[in-house]
Amino acid sequence: MENQKQYPMTQEGYEKLERELEELKTVKRPEVVEKIKVARSFGDLSENSEYDAAKDEQGFIEQDIQRIEHMLRNALIIEDTGDNNVVQIGKTVTFVELPGDEEESYQIVGSAESDAFNGKISNESPMAKALIGKGLDDEVRVPLPNGGEMNVKIVKIQ
Repeated sequence: MENQKQYPMTQEGYEKLERELEELKTVKRPEVVEKIKVARSFGDLSENSEYDAAKDEQGFIEQDIQRIEHMLRNALIIEDTGDNNVVQIGKTVTFVELPGDEEESYQIVGSAESDAFNGKISNESPMAKALIGKGLDDEVRVPLPNGGEMNVKIVKIQ
């Protein structure tokens, strides 16, 4: 049996994917089926752009459903250990870039639930990889995309 890739995620991330899957199955899928039905009523399907667009949308929805079902089947829920002394998936890390004192905070989550605009970074990102396993007051070198690096000091883990 082939080893399936596991998707580490928080319980919150798992539940969000479940809600997204439910929305796709109970709202989006029926909507697109109705669009296809309406487009078919227009007659000749060979030159029916509404039908083609609805079929394309249906394909994307079905792909999303399969992707999410796969991720949920292979989810690895990361439980909160309650230890706020070590950075791990699920924790929010606050650090300052050295030298300096301006704080930045990010929650480290599994790649399936990352959302940088909302302060959630993937455990597979260079930043998270550098921070995971480190402790409070540790100074950490974080690789940058341009090949450089920045030094940060962890000031809070929660």
